[in-house]
Amino acid sequence: MGIRNKISDGYVYFLTLTVVEWVDVFTRPVYKHIIIDSLIFCQKEKGLIIYSWCLMSNHLHLIVQAKEDINLSDILRDFKKFTSKQIIKRMLENPESRREWMLDRFRFAGKFKKNVTYKFWQDGNEAKEIHSSEFLLQKLEYIHDNPVKAEIVENPNDYKYSSAINYAGGKGLIDVVLI
Repeated sequence: MGIRNKISDGYVYFLTLTVVEWVDVFTRPVYKHIIIDSLIFCQKEKGLIIYSWCLMSNHLHLIVQAKEDINLSDILRDFKKFTSKQIIKRMLENPESRREWMLDRFRFAGKFKKNVTYKFWQDGNEAKEIHSSEFLLQKLEYIHDNPVKAEIVENPNDYKYSSAINYAGGKGLIDVVLI
């Protein structure tokens, strides 16, 4: 693990989890909901505190921390392991027009890892420790503006797979702790 991915206990982090080769997996609701359900599970059962999130077509942005005496790295490891297995399982079970191409990309990435058939997530989490209020607000705005910059929506609050609606006073798919 490189220094750019070092996670220390007790801190809030801005994270980016990216699919290998930036494959656009999260264009299908079935895969998006695996991520949503897993984040909710991590909140309820593993001690994950989510302040902000946004799921794009090939990556996930988060501002998170772990509850006291819980290791954020362990939560992320388990989250990535579970979601990768579930997404691959769904791909193998269900018709998907890009299935063979995507599985080939994940198989190729797994070829270089011991005991791995399919590698779904890139290594690391691009962890950046939140060290100031200014940096926190910058990352919060960045996360919520991601779908706007990608021209998916005109208003961040209109993007269903993000915490922007929570910050606008609405109810999002995932409960978050407002900053």
